[in-house]
Amino acid sequence: MKKSTFLFIGLLMLVWLTACNGDDSEKSEAGDVDEENEEITLRIAWWGEKNRHDYTQEVINLFMDQYPHIKVESEFSSWDDYWQKLAPQATAKELPDIIQMDVSYITEYAQKNILTDLTPFLDEEIDISNINENFVSGGQIDDGIYGFNTGVNVQGFMFDPTMLEEIGVDALPEDWTWDDYVEISNKAVDKGLYFDTGLSGNINFDYYLRTQGERLYAENGSGLGYEDDQMFIDFFSMLKERVDAGATPTPDYLDQLTGTEESPVVKEEGVGIFHWSSFLDGLQQNVGRPMEMHPMPGPNISEGLFLKPSMYFSITENSKHKKAAAKFIDFFVNDIEANKLILGERGVPGSSKVKEALLPEISDTQETIFEYVEWAEENSSPMGPPDPSGAGEVHELLENLYDEIIYEKTTPSDAAKYFRKEAEDILEK
Repeated sequence: MKKSTFLFIGLLMLVWLTACNGDDSEKSEAGDVDEENEEITLRIAWWGEKNRHDYTQEVINLFMDQYPHIKVESEFSSWDDYWQKLAPQATAKELPDIIQMDVSYITEYAQKNILTDLTPFLDEEIDISNINENFVSGGQIDDGIYGFNTGVNVQGFMFDPTMLEEIGVDALPEDWTWDDYVEISNKAVDKGLYFDTGLSGNINFDYYLRTQGERLYAENGSGLGYEDDQMFIDFFSMLKERVDAGATPTPDYLDQLTGTEESPVVKEEGVGIFHWSSFLDGLQQNVGRPMEMHPMPGPNISEGLFLKPSMYFSITENSKHKKAAAKFIDFFVNDIEANKLILGERGVPGSSKVKEALLPEISDTQETIFEYVEWAEENSSPMGPPDPSGAGEVHELLENLYDEIIYEKTTPSDAAKYFRKEAEDILEK
């Protein structure tokens, strides 16, 4: 089942739990009874695969060694099971003290008073002195910080430099533009190769809008964040033209691929892939040849790029041990020995000290990712509010319209009008 489907199910459950909870303005009166030597128990929940479970438990053990009076109980699940478990726990006000949170859910949970504003803990229990401001603000909703970023990703172009030379290009321009992108990708077509595997209708369209001073969503999440549909028309016309030219595979071709190992880049039939920076590690393992990372096309690259939280740790409003929970978050993001176990699996760490300490521990590919994210920290803009409720449906709508445009079931102009109407309806609900 698609991730967007699980997001939709999760949001329905959240509506249900909100109705059960009653007045949204009613805050949990659970106090913070942490004492320095009092025996307390924290519960923490996350989703993920076995590797994440294993190292997270090791980090928990290190934390308990440092804070012997705090016992930490762990709860973990697969992605789909995780959200289905949280809803009834929230209804009963029995959520774990710390929950792993996703950018697609955090707004809903925060606005329903399920999560605690972490602002009072910043620079107190949670040290942010070595962490970029854009990293911290990734968890901001309205005037509060409702999730602490565990690591970030940044959009970029990962490519095989040998394949780039194969199409007659020694290096990508440092500040390349969309015109450069079209010109260079045409060189790949001339050599019978793909240049990339396509630009995402939702992720990259938002980037495109940001480079022009707009956003996909309005600040308050009540509707779309741009007014001129010509931007939709220009972006999706470019995507269609790239597919028609043979620079990008068709959606049908990509749908037939069973995994990254069948990507045109891996099979030396393409130059690169537009993706989030963390994808480079897995791609490199499949390619088996040196890969490089490059910023997105511009102009106004730094306005378009932002540090996207891979995930967050949030403290729940029903927790009776918020200070202790904040200490755990601080340990997770700032402790060097803990991060030697994590190794950036939840995204590139925010602490400059942690990143410096990890450089001898990580692979060459991970180092490339770290360096790219470090560059992006100085060449990006604040992310803005996390995705609003309904974003999963809007993203799926964009993906479907992209397919219809490519196969000429609709035009970019008609799709722009249809998208605006449907997306506004989704977000209004």
